[in-house]
Amino acid sequence: MSKRDWGVDDTEETYWYNTRTGEVEEGPQSLGIDRIGPFKTREEAANGPAKLQERAKEWAEEDARED
Repeated sequence: MSKRDWGVDDTEETYWYNTRTGEVEEGPQSLGIDRIGPFKTREEAANGPAKLQERAKEWAEEDARED
């Protein structure tokens, strides 16, 4: 998934959710394996785990329809 899929053009002006610390980061600060995002706002990043879960459900439903 590209940053354009998330509606973001510049990762330096974005927010990320750090799954290891549970904190929001301004711009990519930690290792990619510990981050969810990018997000346009701090609020969206804070809800990163919920958004990830929602997308995973959507992808699973798409896969089920394709089978």
